[in-house]
Amino acid sequence: MGGCADLSHVTLPSELTAKNWADTCNDWDDWDKVGPAYQIYGNSYYVGTCGISAILITGDQGHILIDGATEAGADIIANNIKKLGFSLADVKLLLHSHEHFDNVAGLAKLQTLSGAKLLASSEAASVISTGNLNSLDPQFGLHDTFPAARVDGLVTEQTPVTLGNLAALPISTPGHTYGALSWQWQSCENDQCLTLVYADSLSPVSRGDYHFSHYPDYIKAYSQGLTKISSLDCDILLTPHPSASKMRDRLAMPNGLNDANGCKDYATKVSKRLNRRLHKEQIIK
Repeated sequence: MGGCADLSHVTLPSELTAKNWADTCNDWDDWDKVGPAYQIYGNSYYVGTCGISAILITGDQGHILIDGATEAGADIIANNIKKLGFSLADVKLLLHSHEHFDNVAGLAKLQTLSGAKLLASSEAASVISTGNLNSLDPQFGLHDTFPAARVDGLVTEQTPVTLGNLAALPISTPGHTYGALSWQWQSCENDQCLTLVYADSLSPVSRGDYHFSHYPDYIKAYSQGLTKISSLDCDILLTPHPSASKMRDRLAMPNGLNDANGCKDYATKVSKRLNRRLHKEQIIK
């Protein structure tokens, strides 16, 4: 995949390290808890909170930001971008994972602060542009409305989103929501390029009266999304909730976040959760 940028020469403040993030944040931490930004690899940075991820990919003609956290989390993301030494005005594109308030409610504020264009999947666009959850969403009725953001365009699966020397590949992975996207791109350090994947949550979580098994076409698309994640080139796995991919534990490993089996193991784990859920639904129907 193209769009690899080598920004390994960037010098960051001493407090903005992966170790400081791991020391500050706990597993499954509060969504709006302030945590330090850190460099993931090359031109990719973690700028989210302790409990909700947001990923900044920097390039020669501007930057891409994936996810905006909650309304309060947007301010944390904005401050983290500034602390890294980047300008919010250089954030040119906003992208999303899945269209729940904990991941996208902050996009409206970040769009206002940066002036960036926001691109969405066709299924997520109506949710993000109104702040109202799709009635088909497994968690419909559990979430409050959130500030609407301006959707400037739609993404097409397997058509890279490009910005200057950056290219991020959208992958349709419905399951947690109908409009959920995962993303794949490359970042480089000292001429060594790694493939990063921001895999959506994909967890089979719902309101109490919802049955995934009532929607066979949705289950088929859900399973296909998991197969896509499992088969991706994937040196570094990231997820909207850091603990879903054990970020703190992995940062303490000798290779840090680098794990070529990360996506495959993640998809396997989620598939087992989905199968248990479907089995439970058959028992209690």
